Amino acid sequence: MYRQNRLRKNEEFQMIFKKGKSVANRQFVIYSLPKEGQDSFRVGVSVSKKMGNAVVRNRLRRLIKESIRLRADEVKSNVDFIVICRLPAVELEFDAFQGSLYHCMRKAKLFSSIHKEEGK
Repeated sequence: MYRQNRLRKNEEFQMIFKKGKSVANRQFVIYSLPKEGQDSFRVGVSVSKKMGNAVVRNRLRRLIKESIRLRADEVKSNVDFIVICRLPAVELEFDAFQGSLYHCMRKAKLFSSIHKEEGK
């Protein structure tokens, strides 16, 4: 995922937590906030220390970022969102992990209507 697509500052995270809307499933929580005039989406990833040691947490972050990168062309460009990983996600294989993340992203309406879901 490209550098311009990342949320980094604590103030940006707090703004999305306070003003954004959240959706969740068993493995993920997504907070999203529309931002007009933005040419690309931005994403922040949060993985708690409860998930495991640094190796496990970094692996989860990489899986989330890679899953989003694979469908980046379908994500709305005028939105900032935060993906929070929950404990059940640690045990999932990559395909199930992706499916669960995409399910949560669909619930949050992060995919543009131009690219309709076609059996994914």
